[in-house]
Amino acid sequence: MTTTDDDTRGAWLRVIDLSSGAAGPFAAKLLADYGADVVKVEDPRRPDWARTYRYTADRPVDPETGALHLYENANKRSVALDLGSDEGLGALHRLLDTADVLIEDWTFDEAAAAGIDFPTLHARNPRLIVTSVTPWGRTGPFRDHRAHPLNTFHASGQGYLAPMNSADRSREPVKGGGLVGEHDAGLAASIATLAAVFWREAGGTGQHVDVSKQHAVMHLEKSQLRRYVDEGVAPDRTGMGRLLETLVRGKDGGYVVIILSSQLQWEGLFEAMDRPAWGAATPFDTQAGRSEHYEELKSRLQSWADEWTAEEVFHKIQANRSAAAPVYEAGQFMRSEQVAERGFLVERDHPVAGTLAYPGRSGIFSALGPTGDRPAPLLGEHTAEVLRELDDPARHDDLANAGAFASTPGQER
Repeated sequence: MTTTDDDTRGAWLRVIDLSSGAAGPFAAKLLADYGADVVKVEDPRRPDWARTYRYTADRPVDPETGALHLYENANKRSVALDLGSDEGLGALHRLLDTADVLIEDWTFDEAAAAGIDFPTLHARNPRLIVTSVTPWGRTGPFRDHRAHPLNTFHASGQGYLAPMNSADRSREPVKGGGLVGEHDAGLAASIATLAAVFWREAGGTGQHVDVSKQHAVMHLEKSQLRRYVDEGVAPDRTGMGRLLETLVRGKDGGYVVIILSSQLQWEGLFEAMDRPAWGAATPFDTQAGRSEHYEELKSRLQSWADEWTAEEVFHKIQANRSAAAPVYEAGQFMRSEQVAERGFLVERDHPVAGTLAYPGRSGIFSALGPTGDRPAPLLGEHTAEVLRELDDPARHDDLANAGAFASTPGQER
């Protein structure tokens, strides 16, 4: 798809993002980060709620500086359309006629009423891939139910397993931090979309990709679900007899995760502790014995860790080819030499939010061409640019006069 914008010229995929929040926009963001031309379409009367999503309550609400929006919509272009008008819907349909992928999170009835349901779009553009990212999926008795991220996370079964290693079941289940379940669903949607693209390019056609957030998050604990299927055992979050991993705290107050799930891991840990006599004696000389005396084992590991900082514990275990990981708080992550070496944090200059550091791409490609590191767009910033790629300027002006484009602060006219 060739466009007039330097950052999108020669883009390998054109994606229309009609979703909001985290899951759908994250799926589109992952494609944008690796060179797809992603056009985010919003109705200014009901813009993406991510635009006003703040992690701190003491900062003023501004639709251009919502923390979630600044992250999820980087590297995208923004088009503002009045989707309640025939002209605005017509402009949206013409965009979809030229697109490779649509990512949306509308309800079934909303999509059908706007003519963006898959049967309607497939008749117009047989190559179009429509990825729907909804709480429960497009089929089943829950398909029309709405849900918050808290609902779909716990409906996946993940919450029942967290927090891991609780002493007993009196500790209530907890949700994963932030919007982790939504981003997991977005990752699943992005992968499924790419699979549909590959299949189409191998001789197939456009198709509907129906992503359930509940099922996407559930996939992350499929090994625990397998235990129920195979053994009839419902896993829970209690730590009794669960020789998987444990946390130890260094003398500086930092935490380290130590893996205990195999004899090989234990052997490296044993060496890191300078082969203490208790580790070679019954009951700690076997995996079964360590599992049966798990609480005592945790206490002995903590006594050893008391002598070292968290970083020292981490490096001692790693040096003996066993698995461990420091538990970073945000500041430690930002200051990490490993993060700096890979250039993961990228600074972007936003016209309203200013210059901020953002998480960048998790993968480094040896031959991927420049894909740009543009900040999240202002609402409607690229309306004229994108639609003039479809229509001659006179046609665009006719649509503007007919009210297809609601006036927004960032919109080019």
